[in-house]
Amino acid sequence: MTTMTTAPSLAPATDTGTVLRADGVTMRFGGLTAVRDVSLTVGVGEIVGLIGPNGAGKTTFFNCLTGLYVPTEGTVSYRGTRLSRKPHLVTQAGVARTFQNIRLFANMTVLENVLVGRHTRTKEGLWSALLRGPGFKKAERGSEQRAMELLEFTGLAHKRDHLARNLPYGEQRKLEIARALASEPGLLLLDEPTAGMNPQETRATQDLVLAIRAQGTAVLVIEHDMRFIFNLCDRVAVLVQGQKLVEGTAEIVQADERVIAAYLGTPVEGMPTAPDDPTDPDGTTDQAATTAATDPAESAPTAATDPATPAAPATAPEAAATPDAAGEPDAPDRAAPPDRATPPDQPAQGQTGDTP
Repeated sequence: MTTMTTAPSLAPATDTGTVLRADGVTMRFGGLTAVRDVSLTVGVGEIVGLIGPNGAGKTTFFNCLTGLYVPTEGTVSYRGTRLSRKPHLVTQAGVARTFQNIRLFANMTVLENVLVGRHTRTKEGLWSALLRGPGFKKAERGSEQRAMELLEFTGLAHKRDHLARNLPYGEQRKLEIARALASEPGLLLLDEPTAGMNPQETRATQDLVLAIRAQGTAVLVIEHDMRFIFNLCDRVAVLVQGQKLVEGTAEIVQADERVIAAYLGTPVEGMPTAPDDPTDPDGTTDQAATTAATDPAESAPTAATDPATPAAPATAPEAAATPDAAGEPDAPDRAAPPDRATPPDQPAQGQTGDTP
């Protein structure tokens, strides 16, 4: 199991009140309304979960919060200030995120990926980078030191020089979180951070998120793993078809019948519990009918039971009982199959041919 060390504070823990406030957020794509009038708040040091069936609008709502989408209606504020519609300015304000599909720089090292996240916290410009003066070198050393602290915090320091594409899946998820933390956010948005992980990796991610909260950073997380969400979050909001269905503690959400119906579906009243025969609503079937369906030979009429029906002709001469070499008729089960039958005027192999 990976051991995480304590890192310096990721965000001021002394602030009180609301970190994020989304009021009446609506997002339309032409005639499709993906998110409809969703309001949500996240307090300082709070972990809030966002759950819902596939296609409920969770990631679209995240994109509205972080500036990737401009909401059709509604406002999004961070610490009382309305957020910009440009993603890099949202990050600079103090809101960082990870993505449902990992978006790392595959051909850069682990350390370089984390350094990318520091770009909103450095003040050096183009000329400083070209001239590489004392100020630039000092800022570069500071960024590298901070990046190494975050790698220690996430348990990736020993792989600082590895290419990101060579990391195992679970460590790539950790690296994405470390890169997001490099921007010193007050609010971290995690989009399905445990997708595709085994139980051990999921547990490690849960511990990591709790450690981030302990440093004062609020977290808003989307996840389909209900055990992960209910064990981790202070509050949970449920989105269904783009609308917020319910919000509350894990106990309230788990007990809400509407949430159960949204995930499992609502059974139609009067629907049978098992696929019965529509012509036999009592669940009983006539034994004779069953026998006829499964063994037509037993229910076929015979000449003895139906005199008007002529007897069926023999399908082959050898099907009838014929005397053998000893003068006794063969039993029915000893009749030769059609493709091996012997014509009546020729003796079979092993017989003398002088039959009586």
